[in-house]
Amino acid sequence: MTLRAGVIGLGVGEQHADAYAAHPQAEVAALCDLDEAKLNAVGERHPGARLTASAEELLADDAIDIVSVASFDSFHHEQVKRAIERGKHVFVEKPLCQHEWEARELAEALQAQPGLVLSSNLLLRVSPRFEQVKRWVEQDRFGRIYFLEGAYDYGRLWKLTEGWRGDLDHYSVTLGGTVHVVDLLLWLTGDRVKSVTARGNRIASEGTKFRFDDLVAATLELESGAVAQVTANFGGVHPHYHEVEVWGTQATFVNGLESGTLWTEGADGAVPEAVDTPYPGVRKGDLVASFVDAAAGGGPPIVTAAEVFEVMAVCFAIDRAAASGETVEPERFG
Repeated sequence: MTLRAGVIGLGVGEQHADAYAAHPQAEVAALCDLDEAKLNAVGERHPGARLTASAEELLADDAIDIVSVASFDSFHHEQVKRAIERGKHVFVEKPLCQHEWEARELAEALQAQPGLVLSSNLLLRVSPRFEQVKRWVEQDRFGRIYFLEGAYDYGRLWKLTEGWRGDLDHYSVTLGGTVHVVDLLLWLTGDRVKSVTARGNRIASEGTKFRFDDLVAATLELESGAVAQVTANFGGVHPHYHEVEVWGTQATFVNGLESGTLWTEGADGAVPEAVDTPYPGVRKGDLVASFVDAAAGGGPPIVTAAEVFEVMAVCFAIDRAAASGETVEPERFG
């Protein structure tokens, strides 16, 4: 079986196309971008692909089996929905969509097409360092986990104040950033979120065209009794970084830019163990192979549709809590 892939949006999507081309069961059949120069440049590396500036034209092509949606966030809902309705497997950049009503629509559309695979590019799961932490959790090395922390330190405020994000009618740093660390913490622990409180501000981007919070910090109550703190910090003067901490009764992991540290109890107190597995150690197309395997009937992808909808439910709850100042519960979809 060879699956014919179409890619919409050739920023990050350029790496999706390369990953499809490298997979033995996929071929790049169509590429789409509004930037003609970008479209032609990527097209030169995929000479068999049809080039178009129309996402609708690509989505209407019955010969396309799988679609990557890597367009601007505001296009995701409509393009994913059309792909599902036309019987295509979908790999979508985060976020899946921008609003809860959109997520409900997509969940319903997917339920009506049970043979389709939907996945999203939540890459931290395949970072070698976090894969190591996942193994330690499964080996019960942490004991009982009682606290987690995840911060998405963007370190590139100009992308909000000068780039396309500031031109959208709606942009959420939670959906654009926190989604990664929420997914990672839930995947590491297998836990679920019961309730959310959150606060935000827009101090770092004050006086610019960006009209939304550039910082949102949330506290999550988990079903296990553990507590997690997650933050999207888009205005910080800091390298792009994922602050991740896992605190258990027997060990603690703290991520670092150069290396992480696993702290365990020794005879004279806490003993550090350097964690030198690569971080982040991933490329933007590294989840594509798992998605193609699943679309070809090889079992579930690394990031399943149920997990995509779960992390979106939590992120929407964070934004609702930040806007209302109240404690809220995630609204599950499907």
